[in-house]
Amino acid sequence: MKTHFWGIVCVLFLASCNKENKVEQVERAFYYWKSDSSLDDKSVKEINELNVRKIYYKLFEIDYSETMGNYPFAKNSPSTYALEDLDSVTIVPTIFIKNGIFQYNDEKSLDKLADNIVFLIDKYHKEEYNEYNPKEELKTIFNYNEIQVDCDWTKSTKDKYFYLLKKIKELSHKQISCTLRLYPYKYPEIMGIPPVDKVSLMCYNLIKPLSEKDKNSILDINELKKYLDKRRSYPKHLDVALPVFYWTQLYQNNHFEELLDISSEDVKGFIKPIKPLWYEVTKDTSLNYDTYFKVGDQIKCEDVSKTTLDQAIALIKKNVVLDKNTTISLFHLDQSTFKKYNNEEISSFYSSFTK
Repeated sequence: MKTHFWGIVCVLFLASCNKENKVEQVERAFYYWKSDSSLDDKSVKEINELNVRKIYYKLFEIDYSETMGNYPFAKNSPSTYALEDLDSVTIVPTIFIKNGIFQYNDEKSLDKLADNIVFLIDKYHKEEYNEYNPKEELKTIFNYNEIQVDCDWTKSTKDKYFYLLKKIKELSHKQISCTLRLYPYKYPEIMGIPPVDKVSLMCYNLIKPLSEKDKNSILDINELKKYLDKRRSYPKHLDVALPVFYWTQLYQNNHFEELLDISSEDVKGFIKPIKPLWYEVTKDTSLNYDTYFKVGDQIKCEDVSKTTLDQAIALIKKNVVLDKNTTISLFHLDQSTFKKYNNEEISSFYSSFTK
């Protein structure tokens, strides 16, 4: 009788825990990672129809050189025109920092870098320079209360990276979030816990693109299971990012040539399948006026099917403890996303977390 009683208690306790950890509200988000500030009309229409409420907008990247020191590149300042038709969408200025810069920086230079980062973000959010009328009053392009930093930090660079995050927070007076790869998520005792308000768990790119030729380097479920192997919580508010992008690796004479922003659909007229993910070019072809394929070239097309994303979502729901209110982001916002997935499928990537 006692055994039966305690069995019921355990079941009720577990049910209570599962209910407590259930996601009740999903904030729908996208990452915008392109090198231009244009949002085409179709993408804006789709965003509004999907009730997307947040865009992590990459403004620039940070690298280091001996001659320039820390410097921003791949700058991408949005325009009022690009954002004006979005319905109630919050813009989160996002920057990518190359991990290699930290070997060249001390606290003094990181102080200066933090100041420059905050200055540039502030500049981009409120300036729309008119070269034809320099005296025209500058406008506020978007308001923001959060900055996100993207960096693949390592055990050896974490102290300097965490110091930089603290300085950005101190100078900006904004919420600070950062991306979190699966290795530091699983091993916080090794990788440390970033001093931020919240993190975005990046559930993709688990394999280096050229390292394992028989696996999908964007998202491989067996690889994902290695990191999400049991139920874990994380000492920061945790959001989730999922991949909806693709790329193609081009090989000529068994030698890797380049990574292309095209899908298997783009090349299906001049290829034949040779094994999973892999195709061979069957006729000389020029694509987009700048990419040339020769007979015998081999290409590896990597994308993520809805089935694979559904499996990933189920695994995340099972093993990642999420708060009741969570942001789910798709990487990244592009016309190709709406060609590969219809609105119902994209909507399901968000709504599945509350079911």
